[in-house]
Amino acid sequence: MTGIILAGGKSSRMGFNKAFIEVNGVRIIERTVNLFKEIFNEVMIITNTPLEYEEFDVRTATDLIRGAGALGGIYTGIFHAASSRVFAAACDMPFLDKDTITKMLNMLMEGNGIVPFVDSRLHPLHAIYSRNCLKHMENAIKSGDLRITNLIKKLHIKTVEDIFAAEPASLSIRNINTIQELNALGVTIPA
Repeated sequence: MTGIILAGGKSSRMGFNKAFIEVNGVRIIERTVNLFKEIFNEVMIITNTPLEYEEFDVRTATDLIRGAGALGGIYTGIFHAASSRVFAAACDMPFLDKDTITKMLNMLMEGNGIVPFVDSRLHPLHAIYSRNCLKHMENAIKSGDLRITNLIKKLHIKTVEDIFAAEPASLSIRNINTIQELNALGVTIPA
């Protein structure tokens, strides 16, 4: 399976690239790349600024369809992946947990993917998608519907909730969106 890290966001709420935020002295992107190298046969960063990620010695790919947000990033990752399934995560998830991801990978893949359903909502940026999703994703992008949750509801994608009931799994799906969340973690903002 291929692990894809979505690093194409504009970080408009933060004003800087969230991938390079340090948590406990380690940049989030660095931790995620290292974790993914332990888990996956192939690791890929989906970014429109590939030079920023040269040091990580993993494959990069730029969006096949610009302006399509996270959905476009997942689409690009699936398109370029050597495997028929990908695990997709955002670059701003400091608490990704190896055991939680492994549990998801070991679940029976009956449909087009597996996505966490926690606190009454889907978490599509900590999920497994199959190559069968490509055409559906392309159609959604062409129609202008970039909400991944809308697409998930149309596809045969399994939702999972029970494994996310407690830490560290409940933290694995968490990302950082605001300065307040950064301050609560006591993290270092990139220069």
